[in-house]
Amino acid sequence: MRVAASQLPLPTTAAPPRRRRRAPAPPTAAPRPPPRALAAILRSRVIACLRAQDGETALQAAHAAVRGGITVLEVVMTTPGVLEVIEDLCRSYPSLTFGVGTVLNAADARKAIEAGAQFLMSPGTVLDILHDLEESNVLYIPGVLTPTEVLSACSAGAKVVKVYPVSVMGGEAYMSALKKPFPVVPMVASQGIKIGSIKGYMEAGASAVVLSDTIFDNQLMKDRKFSKISELANLATLEALQFTK
Repeated sequence: MRVAASQLPLPTTAAPPRRRRRAPAPPTAAPRPPPRALAAILRSRVIACLRAQDGETALQAAHAAVRGGITVLEVVMTTPGVLEVIEDLCRSYPSLTFGVGTVLNAADARKAIEAGAQFLMSPGTVLDILHDLEESNVLYIPGVLTPTEVLSACSAGAKVVKVYPVSVMGGEAYMSALKKPFPVVPMVASQGIKIGSIKGYMEAGASAVVLSDTIFDNQLMKDRKFSKISELANLATLEALQFTK
């Protein structure tokens, strides 16, 4: 016997499960902009590194370098009166960028920052300093030499590294080799760099170079020939500015 289609039981279908609305993701904080000192270094391409036997000579040499066009300058921690020198420079040239080099521990780092240092540099990576300045407006540039050290410093939060001592490892050739695996890591080449080789280092991948004795020549410092220091600073500045990436 046939049953009319209208008499057949209709299949029951379960209502599709309602999709739960995902809770809106909490707003994420905007990434902190890099310290202003980093932009100043990448713009100037030259960091003048000053060490002197006394604070007065250091101060006069620093003023001479600024007259020659230097806009980023570090005074090494071992210079007598280094903190007073930094304080004076920051007052005299508020638009320029000054830092302290050869900072080896967190205590010295704090002293330098209190004096007004906008960046700190070390010959190696001091993790205490790197961690202390992670959320700071003060830039820390740790020293590195090998690919492993670059990885370690960047993993710990470094925004830029200093390749030191670069000249004894092969100079521009070593700079180029070290840069290849890390194309986006800003690297500052340091040690033994002369006026005339700045462009070569930047072509090898350096974002900036540190110039020490090539500007602050030991004999010129002893003879207090500060006008000659201004001339050397000017030559270095002009060479760096001629290079266009």
